[in-house]
Formats: sequence, structure tokens, C-alpha cells
Amino acid sequence: MTKRVKSKHKVDRRLRVNLWGRPKSPFNSRSYPPGQHGQTKSAKQSDFGVQLQAKQKLKSYYGNMNERQFRNLYKKAIMSKGNTAENLIGLLERRLDAVIYRSKFASTIFSSRQLINHGHVRVNGKKVNISSYQIKEEDTVEIRDKSKQLAIIDVSLASKERETPEYIQVDEKNKKIKFVRIPKFEEVPYPVVMEPNLVVEYYSR
Repeated sequence: MTKRVKSKHKVDRRLRVNLWGRPKSPFNSRSYPPGQHGQTKSAKQSDFGVQLQAKQKLKSYYGNMNERQFRNLYKKAIMSKGNTAENLIGLLERRLDAVIYRSKFASTIFSSRQLINHGHVRVNGKKVNISSYQIKEEDTVEIRDKSKQLAIIDVSLASKERETPEYIQVDEKNKKIKFVRIPKFEEVPYPVVMEPNLVVEYYSR
């Protein structure tokens, strides 16, 4: 499990976006990077800088994945047929922690990862405690019976911050999910502009 040492909120300010679209993000009131030089006017970014920031946004959005994990997904995306950028997004959205988050069983990607690591999640009836586990089309994901009454799940489901995308079917009463299909990039409900094509360019240098 990747642990975040620094405050999650600093990521928003460093990348200059409200990355997860949350109303309490400090970027909403301080839209400049943290630190004593945060408000100084920055120079125009190079092509490399733009590509790097695109990669950092995408990597951070999915729970601050480490570089090795993210690069390995990129390599899988290259080896698959079709558009590499689309393949990369599909692989990221198939991660178990992303599916739990999209289904609103967790309020953040980090909370989703915690639910999985603590053994509260089953895939096709079997316990899975690996956040990076790749879900397949038609797979069923559910909260185990002893954990279905967890307050954090009910609070997250009741939240109006996000909507569940069409490629995931959710049975809120029984705390079950069906992963219908791998989404296209335009179907993924990112709260900020993501540019996976720039990520591909970054790794293709």
C-alpha cells in the first residue's frame, strides 16, 4: 500500500487544481502552490513540464500511486491493442480501489483503499485485500456481510458530491457492485481536466 506522508490538500495546491473536486479543498481559497514562493509569478512551462504535470495529476488522483506501479500500468497499456491513452485509463478504472470509490462506498480513494486493506471487500465471493487488483467486466464486488453496517459507507453513499458512472451498477441496499464494462476516457467523471495523451508522450520520450 502506498502511504501519503504529506497532507493530501497540498497536492491540490501544488498541482493548482481541486483534484478530487471536494468543497473543502484549500485550493478553493488559495489557488497557488504552498511555500513562501507560492504566490510568485512562475515562468512558462516547457513541454516536458506540461507532460510531467499531466502525469502527476493522473497518478495522484488514483491515490498517489508510486512510480513503479504507474509505469507498469503504462507498459501494459502499450502492449494492449488500441489507443494507449484509452488503455491506460481503462486499467486505472479497473483497479479495485477505483471501483469502490466510483461506487460511492468510500468518500475518497484513500478511504476506499483502507476498506480493501482491512478485508471488508469481496470480489466474486472471495475476499480481496489488494487495492490494485484488476476488476474484469461482469465481475461482482461487494462489502462483506459483517461490514455492511459500517457508518462510513452509509455516509459516503448519502453524499451528493459525486454520481455513480454508467459503467458501474450499484445495489446500495445490499452493498453490491457490478462492473458492467471498461469505460472510455470521456465517460470517466474526472472533476478536473485530465490529459492521458500527455502522459503517453511523457513516457515515450
